[in-house]
Amino acid sequence: YVAAVYEHESILSPNPTALVDRQSALELMGRNLDIYEQQVVAAARQGAQIIVFPEDGIHGFNFTRSSIYPYLDFVLHSPSVKWNPCREPYLFNDTEVLQRLSCMALKNKIFLVANLGTKQPCERTDPHCPSDGRYQFNTNVAFNDGGMLVATYRKHNLYFEYAFDTPPEPDYKLFDTPFAGKFGMFTCFDILFFEPAVNLIRQYNLKQVVYPTAWMNQLPLLAAVEFQQAFATAFNINILAANIHHPTLGMTGSGIYTPVKSFIYHNMESYGGKLIVAEIPVITTDYKTNLEKIPGRVSEKGNEQLPPLFYAEMMYDNFTFVPVWGEKGELQVCANTLCCYLSYRRAALTNELYALGVFDGLHTVHGTYYVQACALVKCGGLSFSTCGQEVTDATALIDFQLWGNMSTPYIFPLLLTSGITLDFADHMGWKNNHYFISKNRTSSGLLTAALYGRWYEKD
Repeated sequence: YVAAVYEHESILSPNPTALVDRQSALELMGRNLDIYEQQVVAAARQGAQIIVFPEDGIHGFNFTRSSIYPYLDFVLHSPSVKWNPCREPYLFNDTEVLQRLSCMALKNKIFLVANLGTKQPCERTDPHCPSDGRYQFNTNVAFNDGGMLVATYRKHNLYFEYAFDTPPEPDYKLFDTPFAGKFGMFTCFDILFFEPAVNLIRQYNLKQVVYPTAWMNQLPLLAAVEFQQAFATAFNINILAANIHHPTLGMTGSGIYTPVKSFIYHNMESYGGKLIVAEIPVITTDYKTNLEKIPGRVSEKGNEQLPPLFYAEMMYDNFTFVPVWGEKGELQVCANTLCCYLSYRRAALTNELYALGVFDGLHTVHGTYYVQACALVKCGGLSFSTCGQEVTDATALIDFQLWGNMSTPYIFPLLLTSGITLDFADHMGWKNNHYFISKNRTSSGLLTAALYGRWYEKD
């Protein structure tokens, strides 16, 4: 099927904490929706059957609970009500944004997924009801090619979004399409947690996911395109991911991902939006990873000089590292119960320092979640203290096999190359209670090769 995602440089309110009236809010959102409309037309012309827009793309961010209120549409969060906002605008008040989105879908005969702020009045008798008598949700809406509202999803894992409420229960939201079957949806930070993202995919055996996001890149392990691809690979699904485009805030990175190929956009240099349109296969069966290459255990040779262990901060976590020196070798490094092993060979020695790092613990900055990671990374410079820094370019071509005795089945294989481009492993999977990833010769210089494990039970 043909899919489209749009990385949108949103027109932001110059002062998001100021209180404005509904009319001014609609005016600002209207300017973003005008751009959406042009992109829907362009995508439909290229044969797209579905288009996805980013999180916060219509209203922006950094609001307070009261300052976002005029930007919120009313949406009935009930599967039993069939509603076409374009054809039946009179049914509910404060649905101007929904009406415009619905009309774009209808006019262009395309499925459309967008993210907006919504409100829902609640009763004082509801124990969760906020003191101002209403819920405010960060919401994804999906419309079918006739403009019908077919699904609404309320973001569960909020990322410092004080304007919004967490829904009382996680939403598991799907919608059906004639071209690729069922699609699931969740938003941004949700991708790092079991609920509802992982549970949704497993429970409904989903193969397609739409994913609006407003993601700030964090190298070396959590750049948007890097993690989106790893997620598609780990669950053997297609992901249509739309990010916002604000390079000054570190926000870029969208794509259409399959487990074995992707069409991505990552651009920290220039401004303006980007439409990606690609044809991808509908995944119907489970793709089994090829396990021909079997990692052997690292042999302990008593007389060899072992490289030194050192510690450095990476992604706000204290990693234990060992330097990757020389043309080839075999290394291991452990922390808590996790041991990581690397077997490597370089095409040529370059003046770059690489290190193999391990972390097995609770990550506590910008969210709390348990991580088990084995990571081969290029350091920022030639001293140990630069390992774990954000690096975007590299020249070393390295053949490697990386494996670890992970305690969780949820492993996200990361493979990032120079210029924030993606590469694909030759082999990966479980063997003898170890998860491994191997690659002969990356397409360009290696930035990161990692196994990013999420141990959800220990969150």
